[in-house]
Amino acid sequence: MASTINTPLKLDLILCAKAINRSENLTAGSRHSAIKITTGNKVVDFSNAKLSLLECLEGANVEVHYHCRDGFCGACRVILVDGEIFYPNGEPLAYIGDGEILPCCCIPITDITLEID
Repeated sequence: MASTINTPLKLDLILCAKAINRSENLTAGSRHSAIKITTGNKVVDFSNAKLSLLECLEGANVEVHYHCRDGFCGACRVILVDGEIFYPNGEPLAYIGDGEILPCCCIPITDITLEID
């Protein structure tokens, strides 16, 4: 029985393909529904693939602390409770722990749930 080996490069390529497909669907205004972002008691639609997750949250009046907006400082760090995200410009330089993401430089590729302090 053959087994699948998931190397970091293979996983990155899979996530990249999902993100590109989702981005094309959102940009083209396809029949796919917007990605849902749940934080606390608020649900926000992510429907513009040209925005970062941080920009989407700001547009919905969800407060997230930030400084650089480029993944260098880590000030916008939040906890990803559920779902998948993608960093279109590569992994951020700032330290992120297990389960943490930087919304300033990522986009969701599935519905996500966030914990924001």
